[in-house]
Amino acid sequence: MLSDATSGQASARSEISVDGMTCAACASRIQRKLSKVDGVSDARVNFANGRATVVHRPELSEPDFFNVIEGLGYHVIDERGAEEAERRRERDLRHRLTLAVALSVPAVLLSMVPAFQFSGWHWVVAALTTPVVFWSGWNFHRSAGLNIVQRATTMDTLVSLGSLSAWSWSMVVLLGDLDDGTVYFETAAVIVTLILLGKWLELRARRRSGDALRALADLGAKTALLETGQEIALDQLGVGMRFVVRPGEKVATDGIVVEGHSAIDASMLTGEPVPVEVGPGASVFGATINANGSLTVEATGVGGDTALAQVIRLVDQAQGSRADVQRLADRVSSIFVPVAIGVAAITLVAWVLTGHTWSEAFTSAVAVLIIACPCALGLATPLGIMVGTGRGAELGVIIKGGEVLEDTRAVDAIVLDKTGTVTEGRMAVTDVHYDAEVASADREDLVVLAASLEHRSEHPIARALCAMTTKRATVSEFENRPGLGVVGVVEGTSVSVGRRSLFDEIPVSVQAHASKAEASGSTAVFAGRAGIAEAVFVVADQIRPTSQSAIAAFKEQGLAVTLLTGDNERTARAVASAVGIERVVAEVMPADKVAEVERLQASGHRVAMIGDGINDAPALAQADLGIAIGTGTDVAIEASDLTIISGDLLAAVDALALARQTLSTIRGNLFWAFAYNSAAIPLAALGFLNPMIAAGAMGLSSLFVVSNSLRLRRFAGYRQTEGPR
Repeated sequence: MLSDATSGQASARSEISVDGMTCAACASRIQRKLSKVDGVSDARVNFANGRATVVHRPELSEPDFFNVIEGLGYHVIDERGAEEAERRRERDLRHRLTLAVALSVPAVLLSMVPAFQFSGWHWVVAALTTPVVFWSGWNFHRSAGLNIVQRATTMDTLVSLGSLSAWSWSMVVLLGDLDDGTVYFETAAVIVTLILLGKWLELRARRRSGDALRALADLGAKTALLETGQEIALDQLGVGMRFVVRPGEKVATDGIVVEGHSAIDASMLTGEPVPVEVGPGASVFGATINANGSLTVEATGVGGDTALAQVIRLVDQAQGSRADVQRLADRVSSIFVPVAIGVAAITLVAWVLTGHTWSEAFTSAVAVLIIACPCALGLATPLGIMVGTGRGAELGVIIKGGEVLEDTRAVDAIVLDKTGTVTEGRMAVTDVHYDAEVASADREDLVVLAASLEHRSEHPIARALCAMTTKRATVSEFENRPGLGVVGVVEGTSVSVGRRSLFDEIPVSVQAHASKAEASGSTAVFAGRAGIAEAVFVVADQIRPTSQSAIAAFKEQGLAVTLLTGDNERTARAVASAVGIERVVAEVMPADKVAEVERLQASGHRVAMIGDGINDAPALAQADLGIAIGTGTDVAIEASDLTIISGDLLAAVDALALARQTLSTIRGNLFWAFAYNSAAIPLAALGFLNPMIAAGAMGLSSLFVVSNSLRLRRFAGYRQTEGPR
């Protein structure tokens, strides 16, 4: 359930697969009709993926929209049948194209090569081209007829008018035996053939643009091996059930490792090429690959609740969205066809009035009709979004919508949370210093005593100390002293672990090492027996290995970087210095983070915020562009515009670079589409383009937009290269 921002009322979203759209004008017409339905707050129809997204009042149901769509002459298909419908459409298109090519080639040869001509050859050409115009081109004529009934025009109207006009004029000349008339049977056939060829190539390219998403959907395991040895279908696996993952197998579903150690290749989900070590307590995701060891996993998410399903859902929604640049294209597409028909009519009249023959006038008018088809304009934005978001999914980057692309272009400042973003978000012991009086043989015992005592505590620092050894000793008289540490009796010995104030005596060397650690931003934890601090454990939140490279890359992209954290000033500055950040704002509450983002915005900056925790969610929502680290909380992810599935900050660099490159590609597509029509229509009206050349040029313009969009599939990112490609 959604919320309508303007009225505060709850709203619902319906996703509808539409079959029968042949161009962007079809999508625009369906979109306009759906938007006029009472109770609909937003309707978007994407020609590239054949989907309508409708936001509406809950009392409305999908059948209400089905009637609108089918009333326009299009078909609503079940989501599960969308793939089969597309394959069926491709087969039908291939059959019609095959016949068109087989008959058009001899028709063109007879018409263009005098050596092949014989008495009555015009009748043979007419016989060859008639099936092409009426059977191969039937879908164009059917669509144009339905549009006329609805008092609308689309690209099909132009194709149908152009081919039927050429065929009809030729038949009039042939039957009327007009000496000064020229027949255009081959032109009518070639128009249909070339546009069918463009449609077929376009359909195949659009299928390729969705390959990334289909590949993700196919990655999941089909069965699961329970720890009892029974193999079951994946849909029978439930939350709480335990299954075994053997070396080389895919993890069946999301879960927690309860037994075993291994390395997991999660590159298909996170985009990170290096396998991640996992053991008991570690989270694993469905469809990732177990490299070497055997694991027993307890399922925590199945079906639509898995990380992979969420990624597919988010990308699918993003591919149905629009960038702001699409609004101009939508407006142009809606008026372009009637304007083109008007220009063709003016061309016909102007040529006749200036003393040219009807044949010459007719040729120029048909060329205008064909060259004006706005296919490239309609594909420019949705295809770019489809390919860009699909490639992002492969790299572990979720771009939540086309609108986000516009925001990335203007961003000039980036604000980073520290814990869990620049750092790992978990404490680890980085160094240990023992008093000289502690014998080497006793040092391991001291670690075991400290870890055994801390095992009773839930503090993050306690977990870091416990991770130093797997050995445990018996603890009694355990006492947790908030803000100070823990004390107790371990194996009959009084042991203390925590701050200085817990100890009666701290040797000089131990104190000096602790002071040095604290000066560098780390935490010093003292441990000892009988009130004497015998060792100091240096605990720190580890900086992510790629954070320094990521900061350098942000600066390379022209972004001013700020570290924004609730941690103390000394620790924050130590981390900032290590990764190359000059500006630090420390010791801030969640509300202060929002205020800092607002301050940057008030000073004229467009701000991106990267965070992972609940405390980051308000700032993520306030920022012009919110980027959530996927290892963080659901609240942070919900508040963001971009989501990084992995915890690698360098992936955020990839996200910005990919979003900007996708927007650049879309703008290039739109420029080409506008420039093509702006230049070609006057040339056709002035007689410099004949209808066959016009049909070929129109097809090539669409193929240019398709191929330009598909270049995004080669985007590699900073994690795989030294810069984006």
